[in-house]
Amino acid sequence: MFVGDARECRRRVEPLPGAVHFDLRGCTVVPGFVDAHTHAVYAGDRRDELRRRLAGATYAEIASQGGGILSTVEATRQASIEQLVAESRPRLDEMLRNGTTTCEVKSGYALTTDGELAMLHAIRKLAASHSMDVVPTFMGAHEIPREFRNGGRGEYVRMVVEDMIPAVARAGLARWCDVFCETGVFTVGESRTILEAGRAAGLLPRIHADELASSGGAALAASLEARSADHLVHVTREDAQAMAAAGTVATLLPSAAFYLKLGGFAPARMLIEQGVPVALGSDVNPGGGFSPSMPFAMALACFGMGLTLEEALVAATLNAAWSIDRADHAGSLEVGKPLDAVVVSGSAVELLRVGADAIRTVFKNGRAVAGTTPAPLAAVEEPR
Repeated sequence: MFVGDARECRRRVEPLPGAVHFDLRGCTVVPGFVDAHTHAVYAGDRRDELRRRLAGATYAEIASQGGGILSTVEATRQASIEQLVAESRPRLDEMLRNGTTTCEVKSGYALTTDGELAMLHAIRKLAASHSMDVVPTFMGAHEIPREFRNGGRGEYVRMVVEDMIPAVARAGLARWCDVFCETGVFTVGESRTILEAGRAAGLLPRIHADELASSGGAALAASLEARSADHLVHVTREDAQAMAAAGTVATLLPSAAFYLKLGGFAPARMLIEQGVPVALGSDVNPGGGFSPSMPFAMALACFGMGLTLEEALVAATLNAAWSIDRADHAGSLEVGKPLDAVVVSGSAVELLRVGADAIRTVFKNGRAVAGTTPAPLAAVEEPR
């Protein structure tokens, strides 16, 4: 790939025989979006919870009434690998049409050793067959399953550490180990135990932190030098300073805060002022991540979290790629990287017009994979 002035391109680049030249005049080309946080593989449907939330029910209330993560766990445990692949592929298709060319996908909706392995095998099958690059994360520590709720927390943590993590590592099914460190889910101590076990097995740490309250998750991420701490709606200035010193990325999920009606967004400006790199993700999931659109996440980041367009674009591309250790392959248009690109009709600001038909074409590895294939030029005009 060459990036630069048209005249310089003609001097330095010799098109291959049969190369097609596309007319993108009047358009803006930006890097393909990198979605750094998703739960896109699961079975079942929880859109009924949206109506309950609109009627005033909170995330915690819905979970206590049998909804939430455990509802998806029941459906996912009953699904085969083939069913998981079939149900999840359309979600990746939607993400691709919205400009995402690389994404992270977590397990965490089975909460048994065999079930988590099945989820990760489904993620691997999708990665091998879909246009998008897919980065797998093991998240057996997504919730305490029902069968371990009456005095069995310690036994479940032991299962994650002694059974799940070794099995995932032996099979080479994941790059990352994640944990939901939150009040009512996994404590800081439990999260540390799980993430340290993951690291010892070769799974790098990342963490759901401080989403519903200040839980200590961001401080734990910093102490472990985790690559990413995600959500961070309630992160403190002191924890942000620790994250900056540790080199931990803040992966923010404004779409989740929006759909969960949390009453506010992560303090992105404070994080940036403290020197923390900010990335974005869609948090595609069955209960609160209803939008597959990174441009929607960018719009919320700009108008809800105070980012500039340029900051939001970097957060949705290069910083997001860094947060999942893909910055050498994705997140920018530069020599040495595959051509993953989004063609915007007009200027880049069109991406913030929620619902507008701003994305014209999505390229993956130099091939148009979504949107309208640009019309080829009959002849390439010499630059003047």
